[in-house]
Amino acid sequence: MSKLLAQPVSQLAKGGRGRSLARTLTLLASLLMASCAMAQGAAAPGGIAATDYPNKPIRVVVPSPPGGPPDLLMRAIAPKLSASLGQTVIVEIRLGAGGLVGTAYVSKLPPDGYTWLFTTASHVSIPPFNENVTYDPVKDFTHVSLVAQNFGQVLVVPADSKATTFKELIDQAVRAPGKLTYAHAGLGTASHIPAEIMKTMTGTNIVPVPYKGVAEATNDVIAGRDDLFFVGTQIAQQYVQAGRLRALAITGAHRWKGMSQVPTLDELGLSGFNVVNWFGLWMPAGVPARIVDRVQTDIVRAIQDPDVVAQFDTLGLEGVGMRPADFAAFVARESATARDVASTLTPGADK
Repeated sequence: MSKLLAQPVSQLAKGGRGRSLARTLTLLASLLMASCAMAQGAAAPGGIAATDYPNKPIRVVVPSPPGGPPDLLMRAIAPKLSASLGQTVIVEIRLGAGGLVGTAYVSKLPPDGYTWLFTTASHVSIPPFNENVTYDPVKDFTHVSLVAQNFGQVLVVPADSKATTFKELIDQAVRAPGKLTYAHAGLGTASHIPAEIMKTMTGTNIVPVPYKGVAEATNDVIAGRDDLFFVGTQIAQQYVQAGRLRALAITGAHRWKGMSQVPTLDELGLSGFNVVNWFGLWMPAGVPARIVDRVQTDIVRAIQDPDVVAQFDTLGLEGVGMRPADFAAFVARESATARDVASTLTPGADK
């Protein structure tokens, strides 16, 4: 047989037996080529055949406390994603180090598309302030979509604060440098960055007081142990309506319809002030584009669902659904901005 295989097919084709053997070899060659093509498909990045995703449940790691905005948001869209993908989408809370543990965990996983990361702008804003970060928020992830954003953080003060307007608050800070304090839930968080930018733009000295989380900080502001706090719209609305906090301004470019009486900082004289918290979806670096595009398409469909839109309204959020390439560029810009802010506030913190 080996001698036959060494001969040109044209010679083998001479005679009936030769023609039969030639046809057999041609068939074997075709089968071999098809087999190689299938093997290449199975060995594509992530080890997933083009038509085989997803074929098992998907985990979405949320690296922040249960009941917080990222958890609530993902649980609102997970059922829609499960329906469109044909597989269960499971939300998994993985806490530690202000979100760093869960994020680092996802960054080290295989790029097979079966574990996602869903978190906030802290993905890029916290690393420059923490020397123990073991991942690069840009290079170590596949950027899927900017899913949603809020209308900014609400600047709140205790209900019995002497400051009834933003101007009165700043006047107090100017008259007594270093006397007022602001609460924040960690360096680089959505309660820290707006306060520092406000201080820079107003030339004031307001002392930061760190807390382990938003709930603890909120309670101390309500009790009057701190003078101000930048907190998410849905939390601010709850306590303002209950008469336990007073809202003075919002950090986004536009007013939020849930608190339409609260002006933006831009309206109040801090021109161009626009700091919002956003929520994105990532996978480990190297996930095939076909999987990323599939998931992003299903996310857009999910956030346009009327039920999800209604839940977003309740949370003070609006859906975005940014495309992967645009989101990757957005994350890179936001990461660079965060490094610049960190180097200004804590020289040497930028990496």
